[in-house]
Amino acid sequence: MATNTQGLSDKALSIFTFAAYHRFLSGERVAAVVRRDGHGHEADPDGVAELEQRGLLTASETRLSLGAEAEAFVETVVDAIRRAGAA
Repeated sequence: MATNTQGLSDKALSIFTFAAYHRFLSGERVAAVVRRDGHGHEADPDGVAELEQRGLLTASETRLSLGAEAEAFVETVVDAIRRAGAA
């Protein structure tokens, strides 16, 4: 696993969890998720800042664009959930 994803806080991991949710629903690789949807959903600001500082994503007012390393980590998260579900 890449070093930029080691030791992430729960707030940062929550963003990857949300991306994994969309990956499961769509069946496709996720390159971006909603930051603020105007209906109550908002990514944790501390988690966003942490991932930006690590160079894993780029944030706009309403969207979080995942870099290649972050996209690959989402796949790692999805695989881990699938393995846990098979146990």
